[in-house]
Amino acid sequence: MRRVSLITYADRLAGDLKKLKDLLDGELSGLFGGVHILPFFNPIDGADAGFDPTDHLAVDQQLGAWDDVSAIATEHAVMADMIVNHVSSESSQFQDVLLNGTASRFWGLFLRYGDAFGSLDPDAADAKVQQIYRPRPGVPFTARTLADGSTHEFWTTFSSSQLDINVESAPGQEYLQSILETFSAAGVKEVRLDAAGYAIKRPGTDCFMLPETYDFIAALGAEAHTLGMETLVEIHGHYQVQCEIAERVGRVYDFALPPLVLHSLYTNDVSALEHWLRIAPRNCVTVLDTHDGIGIVDVGAAGDRPGLLSDHEIDSLVEGIHHRTAGKSRRASGNTASNLDIYQVNSTYYDALGGSDIDYLIARAIQFFAPGTPQVYYVGLLAGENDLGLVERTGVGRDINRHYYSREELLSAINRPVVEELFALIRLCNSLPVFEGDFCVESSPEQHLVLSWTHGERSARLAVDFAQRRATIAGVLDGEPFEYTIGALTEASREAV
Repeated sequence: MRRVSLITYADRLAGDLKKLKDLLDGELSGLFGGVHILPFFNPIDGADAGFDPTDHLAVDQQLGAWDDVSAIATEHAVMADMIVNHVSSESSQFQDVLLNGTASRFWGLFLRYGDAFGSLDPDAADAKVQQIYRPRPGVPFTARTLADGSTHEFWTTFSSSQLDINVESAPGQEYLQSILETFSAAGVKEVRLDAAGYAIKRPGTDCFMLPETYDFIAALGAEAHTLGMETLVEIHGHYQVQCEIAERVGRVYDFALPPLVLHSLYTNDVSALEHWLRIAPRNCVTVLDTHDGIGIVDVGAAGDRPGLLSDHEIDSLVEGIHHRTAGKSRRASGNTASNLDIYQVNSTYYDALGGSDIDYLIARAIQFFAPGTPQVYYVGLLAGENDLGLVERTGVGRDINRHYYSREELLSAINRPVVEELFALIRLCNSLPVFEGDFCVESSPEQHLVLSWTHGERSARLAVDFAQRRATIAGVLDGEPFEYTIGALTEASREAV
């Protein structure tokens, strides 16, 4: 039966892996069927919060060891990140390349300018470089000088400290295989393929989700499957790309859902959300928030392909987030605050809804009733607020939604009415044996959304009145009708005060 999963950093929520297990078995007991533990590799405190590993095969000792991961995996389906596209410039492999150059056994592990453009004259090559898509301004190359004095242009899609892997070379394939085997040995059941869309490069293309990339992801997924693991592809892009990946390769994130839910709650216009839910991939993982920002590119146009929202609607959405966060999201997004992806708005989802408990609970109910497996980010689980202080200390915009919780903060947050009701909503949805059945977006009046599931004689129906901010879940289980009013606990708490 489908159950909600948690997304979390071990250190930022619990302190380390052992304490995370204690939390899952204690205060969060029964809430989650699985847990996506964000990068726990060495080091967790690098330039990109673990997404730039120096050693992808080692657990950072600050968090524990592989045995601690295995211990969590005994009761929860563990998801781990495979950083497919790149490795840290501080890794032993790249340091060996800097020292030994072409004689290094890792020379073929890293992708260089000449690997794609070596046979082209400079003018032709420059024109093709300008076609490359990357989630930040500038060209995706960084010059590095080796010990012998020679200089080489290494491919660096995301940042100068993240060296792209040549995934088509023998060393690249061996590197990725070693990660899969290490994960499998530790009991990991799901592998999130981070930045996989950028892995294959061809001159004259945008080097993003090429036909060869689909083949590469499919092969990587098949290898993971032979080791007893499933894969999840992490791609931000036009919604039709998501649909194609889901059809051809396997599970994807529904990154269009978060901005569409915000748009609906801001405007009471549910037409774009209804349209998306009718066509969205069914083999997906749904989120409202993650360790990254709220994706805007996922609902926007791409070239001559229209988006799920118009340019005007997207502008209004972005400004709506900035307004509701009192400008904090603006200070943490775009070209400010060392952002690797300028097409995301950095904010907690709770603050993007202006700290409205009922709006937040309605948003979560929609997520839980949308097709796919829902994941809840740890800050979102606790209805967390923007941490601008952390951003000011680190200079990293995405840290606004990456708060470090003390034990006291955690226990206090769990006792807030909005969090208590979110826990109750998670438990309710975990108990409904309907989500393997048939999904329907029912016809409804304007400013209303009705999502229903039927599985045999069992049914569940979410009805939302956006104008009145009312939502209920009702249905039939084992011949008995039931009804749950969203927001009742928080409303009762307010009345008691």
